Amino acid sequence: MSLIRLDGTKRVKLSDLNTRTTFYEYRPKKDSPYPDEKEYAVLYECWAKVDRVWLKDLEQAKANGTESDVTLTIRDPMREFIPSNKHFIKIDTFDYEHLVYNVTSTQPDLQSRDFLTIVATLKDEMKWQ
Repeated sequence: MSLIRLDGTKRVKLSDLNTRTTFYEYRPKKDSPYPDEKEYAVLYECWAKVDRVWLKDLEQAKANGTESDVTLTIRDPMREFIPSNKHFIKIDTFDYEHLVYNVTSTQPDLQSRDFLTIVATLKDEMKWQ
């Protein structure tokens, strides 16, 4: 049975979190002779529900330049990890294999305090090797 919210969207269940996701921080590389050399440091790994822009919202997203944004729903890690706009996301699935996303906003799911909703924007100038 699927629960429907008042706004027409489905309520998230644990079984919806089926995509492995890793949060990174881009920081100066340790012991590097070059001061500008940076590396990705893993901060947190979890399972997430990944949503792209809905077809009904595509025209508005194109106007805003946000058609490549993704919305992730993760289980609330409490104080173990707090996502911020300084963090990057790698979505471990074939469709997103070489794409780097930057966290743009984080908010608790007010319907179920067990989850966080994260909006991330595609970083065109960054790719995973």
